Amino acid sequence: MITVYLKKRIAPRIANGHPWIFANEVDRVAGAPAAGDLVEVHYADGKLAGIGYINPKSQILVRLLTRKRENIDDAFFRKRIAGAWAYRQKTGYTENCRLIFGEADQMPALIIDKFNDYFVLQTLALGMDKWKPAIVHALQDIFKPKGIYERNDVPVRNLEGLEQQKGFLSEPFDTNIIIRENGLQFHVDIANGQKTGYFLDQKDNRRAIQHIVKGAEVLGAFTYTGTFEIHAAHYGAKTVLGIDISEQAVAQANRNATLNKLDHICRFEAMNAFDVLKEWGKEEKKYDVVMLDPPAFTKSRENIQKAITGYKEINLRGMKLIRNGGFLVTSSCTNLVQPDLFLQTIDMAAKDARKRFRQVTFQAQASDHPIIWGMENTNYLKFLIVEVSDH
Repeated sequence: MITVYLKKRIAPRIANGHPWIFANEVDRVAGAPAAGDLVEVHYADGKLAGIGYINPKSQILVRLLTRKRENIDDAFFRKRIAGAWAYRQKTGYTENCRLIFGEADQMPALIIDKFNDYFVLQTLALGMDKWKPAIVHALQDIFKPKGIYERNDVPVRNLEGLEQQKGFLSEPFDTNIIIRENGLQFHVDIANGQKTGYFLDQKDNRRAIQHIVKGAEVLGAFTYTGTFEIHAAHYGAKTVLGIDISEQAVAQANRNATLNKLDHICRFEAMNAFDVLKEWGKEEKKYDVVMLDPPAFTKSRENIQKAITGYKEINLRGMKLIRNGGFLVTSSCTNLVQPDLFLQTIDMAAKDARKRFRQVTFQAQASDHPIIWGMENTNYLKFLIVEVSDH
């Protein structure tokens, strides 16, 4: 196996368990590896750092799969997937869950979501993509699924020299399915929905709103397919309005409301949330609960400031629409905006809106997306509920 030698002065994060090795941390490569090949990585003193896959085209030169000397073969991937499934079973995430959460499951650049008997996968790096047949075989062996679909239609693959693609990795099946969550049902469009078709990471957070929405007039912005809003109606809200810029998402949200027989309480309209929040603030419209769940505002470090400005703006506008003593439910999935920075941004918005608040809860994503300390990208979702009152 080709050997990669690290420089003496490397980031401690590699020794502390982070699987990414950047090109500028490598002293030399003994041999001429092809992109996607497995390589042994050694510290400058010759000790083994681990085995991973290499891609000279990528900024992340090597991603480590293991810290010890072991065979990386089909059985290795089967064992990792079985181990990840055992963790989900122990923590109570079985019907619908993120089965593999990349680095957090020692499977860098691999995402697998389980929707009941259907699986959706993303192989986001070349070295992982090469093992796709082994991964599919392991899923078929362990789960006997009704279907497996790949959603590799993501731009990040271009950075690895990979094409974007999507399609069946099993016999074809109807990609419009219905899943159950917290006693409700939702249509999921595996082939065309955002990411893998549904955001499983907010599952526990959707339950967290159940007490604050009882009897409330609720507004949800950036609603996507209406999951938070439908939970609000289910938990006893008086009226719920959800808005999203996507006509397609709104159509599916209204279908979800009908599916759960909540369309008499809950309705969705296609509108630009940024504009609407501003207009309604001027009109002094008021709600008991405002829920904001925007998409990631940036994928690059250069635009962090822009993202913070965006979060501050929508939260400020959201707070202005809340009746005295009402609640703001707000999220951020931008992993580059870390939890402390997110809370500071909400604090700035409150000061500018001349509001004060009490924190009800602040939490991360559901535990089927485990957080590994020292790997910032695994601690990406911020979910906050605050009670908002006038000064």
